[in-house]
Amino acid sequence: MAFKRSFKAIEKPKNLAIKLNAKGEQSVVKGHPWVFSNSIVKINDDAKTGDLAIIFSKNKNKVVGIGLYDAKSPIRIKMIHNAETKVEINSDFFHHKIKNAFDKRLELLETNTNSYRLLFGENDGFPGLIADVYDTVLVVKLYAEIWLPYLQAILESLQEISNAETLVMRLSRNLQNSPNHNLKDGDIINGTLNNDVVEFIEHGVKFSANVIKGHKTGYFLDHRANRKRVGELSRGKTVLDVFSYAGGFSVQALANGAEEVTSLDISKQALDMARENGKLNDYTGIHKTISGDAFVEMKNLIKRGKRFDVVVIDPPSFAKQQSDIDLAKKKYAQLAELGARLTTKNGLLVLASCSSRVLAQAFFDLNQRVLNAQPKLFETILKTKHDIDHPVTFPEGAYLKCGYYRFLE
Repeated sequence: MAFKRSFKAIEKPKNLAIKLNAKGEQSVVKGHPWVFSNSIVKINDDAKTGDLAIIFSKNKNKVVGIGLYDAKSPIRIKMIHNAETKVEINSDFFHHKIKNAFDKRLELLETNTNSYRLLFGENDGFPGLIADVYDTVLVVKLYAEIWLPYLQAILESLQEISNAETLVMRLSRNLQNSPNHNLKDGDIINGTLNNDVVEFIEHGVKFSANVIKGHKTGYFLDHRANRKRVGELSRGKTVLDVFSYAGGFSVQALANGAEEVTSLDISKQALDMARENGKLNDYTGIHKTISGDAFVEMKNLIKRGKRFDVVVIDPPSFAKQQSDIDLAKKKYAQLAELGARLTTKNGLLVLASCSSRVLAQAFFDLNQRVLNAQPKLFETILKTKHDIDHPVTFPEGAYLKCGYYRFLE
């Protein structure tokens, strides 16, 4: 496949011979994808980002795994092959891994859905690399320079296997400022893009994503199954979608016959997208929007005596680092309490978290404790995690959790 643009020439990666301490080696043997700098006891002096890190066992001197060396990260080696089986790291190796990832998504693609995550970073053996498909547009987001020497072969395989017509490159902030490549955030690597906003289908409902300027790759695909479920539970109901962003839950509710939906977000631009996404589908309900801080606006709604049959609260990550965890839990507790007060008798409260540092059990326990302190009786009807195209293969890869709570009075 000939790409319409050329990539900056990258120095050919070297093979590095690595030995780890006992803890690091054990982690690799168990299949964990991260090796921290303090685990390395022996390495070549001239190691560079993107070099192949061949990890040898301390005692038997046999290969236990292969990773990519990252000189700038405390996670110094990102694993791409955790096994003793001999492999050659070349375009065929990456093609096979991408095909395996695609095959895992086939069940989803048999539904009326043409948007999916094809590569979920470490969980699919591509640490620091995400690939999402929106109909015929493939969007690849790069978070680490380790991939630069291998990028062209990977992009060719991604486009071939996904059968996408257009390939868009998105870059993390640190990569946008790197002098080691000639890529720009939003570059169209192959094919054409007539509009930055791309329409796609999710379980029969139409949505759109700005693949050039939108967050991440343009949309958040991980909540797909929860959006479908909330939509089905919203028929004839009034719905409040807090931290609505582009209206994922709102649009599914409207498309499934909700009577009235209120999208609440601090970003007026996000609410514009939510309204536009709603209009892509036929609906008879009323779509209202509130622009403002979620905590403030939820309190205002309570003061005005507003109540909703379905309340969905899906905030952004509150715990970007370890020191944020306690404050994050306080915020989740506040949201659960406000959500309970905004939910009608026999209503449904849906509480979600995408903070990987707040573990699922801790999040569900916190919700249980807060709701138990409310005067209304409730039952937990469901707890969910990632959708099928976001497989989790190591503990830190699990970030999404969602609880459904039905009030009984």
